Amino acid sequence: MKFEDYNFDPKVKKGLALMGFKRPTDIQYKSIPNILNGEDLLAVAQTGTGKTAAFAIPVIDLIYQKKKSRKRAGGVACLVLAPTHELAVQIGEAFSAIAKYTPVKTVALIGGVDQDPQIQQLQEGADIVVATPGRMFDLISQGHLQTHSIEILVLDEADHMLDLGFIQDIRDLMRKLPRRRQTLFFSATINDKIKKVAYSLVKQNAIRIQLSPKDPVAKNIDHAVLFVEADHKRFFLERVIVENPDAKVLAFVRTKVRAERVAKAMERVGIPALAIHGDKDQEGRSEVLRQFKTGETNLLIATDVAARGIDIPDIEIVINYDLPEEPENYVHRVGRTGRGKRRGNAYSFCSEEERKTLAEIQGFLDKEIKVLEIDKFEYSDTINIERDRTNDYRALIEEIEAFEDRKKKRKRKK
Repeated sequence: MKFEDYNFDPKVKKGLALMGFKRPTDIQYKSIPNILNGEDLLAVAQTGTGKTAAFAIPVIDLIYQKKKSRKRAGGVACLVLAPTHELAVQIGEAFSAIAKYTPVKTVALIGGVDQDPQIQQLQEGADIVVATPGRMFDLISQGHLQTHSIEILVLDEADHMLDLGFIQDIRDLMRKLPRRRQTLFFSATINDKIKKVAYSLVKQNAIRIQLSPKDPVAKNIDHAVLFVEADHKRFFLERVIVENPDAKVLAFVRTKVRAERVAKAMERVGIPALAIHGDKDQEGRSEVLRQFKTGETNLLIATDVAARGIDIPDIEIVINYDLPEEPENYVHRVGRTGRGKRRGNAYSFCSEEERKTLAEIQGFLDKEIKVLEIDKFEYSDTINIERDRTNDYRALIEEIEAFEDRKKKRKRKK
């Protein structure tokens, strides 16, 4: 079935054609009819399978049909909640692109930036609001965002939105919304506890759609693990970059400080790198993503703040420089590559200290991750890669100084 065969308004179809959407993905094919019928929905599908469009397309068509028939009195008709700034902006852009030829207006409300332009957009009229919880509640409390007309509530990355940090906020929000509303949950992963919470917030006849539940990692992603010492990870990252000079690479680390250190380590060996994490302000994060998206810099070092917010189709390689502490985040991280019909590669660098974490990830996936075997000669060549550079002896000097320090300590002991 093609999108042109759906009973969407021609202006919605025109927007889809402009974006190159021809046929629905599995999650879109299964979700769209239920949403158009006004059903509550809990949809779980792999990353990169088109979940945003699965709810954006029918929501836009529903709102536009009502605007045309004058069945709406005005006000915000749909509220979409996302856990991160980047994801909220991305969803807002998708809504605006699909609705380009319609009068349906979308506003993105995120923290970390001046709220006045957002308030101005709300005052000019918004049909769809995409927001992060903090900024949303701020504008509700100030009276700038009215909730009485909301007909559809969407929770994207529902597992994270319903996690302990957000669940009370969601319940508080529910009390502010009309009882007669449609509620949609979309996520790549969801556990039994979160599933129970989700069903407590929707109608009894809610529809559940779950695709590929046994393997949450998409089939077009080849993922593997390499066993390396923690201090040698930077050499293996450098090797991946050197062997794939034109590839767009996203590497995930555990902490904000580590993100900056790894980026600087790559810069020292002549590899341009950017870092993105929670300590950067929104303007800085947006600029980093812009440079990465346009290819000005092809290596991005990120904390998990970016795992659920980056939708850049041409990321060819994802690297778990550090394994994620939460097994679910492995799925969200590797899902940044292999988007749509593209193939992608994901490599995990596992140190001895991380073997327990690896076992937990494999337990979550319910299968073992393929191991990339490295013989001792190949390993040695990789960690000595910097010694072959004629323009940078910093690493070698550091190793010599460390060796001399050890010699001095041994002499003292004698």
